Amino acid sequence: MAEVLVYVDHADGAVRKPTLELLTLARRIGEPVAVFLGAGAEDAAPTLAEYGATKVLAADEPEFVEYLVVPKVDALHAAFAHVSPAAVLVPSSVEGKEIAGRLAVRTGSGLITDAVDVEAGEDGPVATQSVFAGSYTTKSRITKGTPVITVKPNSAAPAAAPAAGSVERLAVTVAEASKGTEVVSRTARESTGRPELTEAAVVVAGGRGVNGDFSAVEALADSLGAAVGASRAAVDAGWYPHSNQVGQTGKSVSPQLYIAAGISGAIQHRAGMQTSRTIVAVNKDEEAPIFDLVDYGVVGDLFDVVPQLTAELDARRR
Repeated sequence: MAEVLVYVDHADGAVRKPTLELLTLARRIGEPVAVFLGAGAEDAAPTLAEYGATKVLAADEPEFVEYLVVPKVDALHAAFAHVSPAAVLVPSSVEGKEIAGRLAVRTGSGLITDAVDVEAGEDGPVATQSVFAGSYTTKSRITKGTPVITVKPNSAAPAAAPAAGSVERLAVTVAEASKGTEVVSRTARESTGRPELTEAAVVVAGGRGVNGDFSAVEALADSLGAAVGASRAAVDAGWYPHSNQVGQTGKSVSPQLYIAAGISGAIQHRAGMQTSRTIVAVNKDEEAPIFDLVDYGVVGDLFDVVPQLTAELDARRR
């Protein structure tokens, strides 16, 4: 069976959930080979093996930390040359999409971004995408080169399928041209204790209707173990950080449950959350466009409705 490269997204060696989803999808089209860049490959290998990685190609070059993105492309390209894969799967993060795009250019291959599913086809892997702000679902395949596909988080349920997962060192030569952008400083992001927005199974988002007060949204999110999102209007008003923006110019999310509080449902926002499995909206405007999209809608003041929902959840947990 042909091998499929899976780019590993990790935090200091701790494998993130989107990678486990990619390994699960990769097994549909071939034998997953994980590409682990940075320190911690030996510690990560058992997890990668548990979810189907037949082997782990590992490289830990200082350039991965000292320079932006391109040295990692050099490494993934080296893995590509070493394996000659049937496809390459990459998490659909900001960095992941840049790495995938650069790899596709180098290998003369087609690129599909933000897929929500990948399956085997007669002429190669077939990717499913949700396009035009979720108005259409398309199925596409690459017709030139080796398919390079980025996949949105929460697109598949990780399923264990133990494999060997042996670690092999990957020889990487970082070109001088790859050192054009040097990282001169880093600032650790303050932890909220909540899940990463793009990876969360539940997202509670606030919009213009919160009027600057996200306390009710945050309380509900904490009760559900959810991430907090915000609409562009809320971010532009300075009520919440841009890193939490959901939408066309923010982050795309596909959680199992998305709760929109005080969000009207403009097309820009819908583009970032329309692939959510279940959508619930609370808005006092019964004509709000968001109600055309939801599975469940509540017409009411979010400052009345959301605290009642939080209290009911807390009561049932006692």
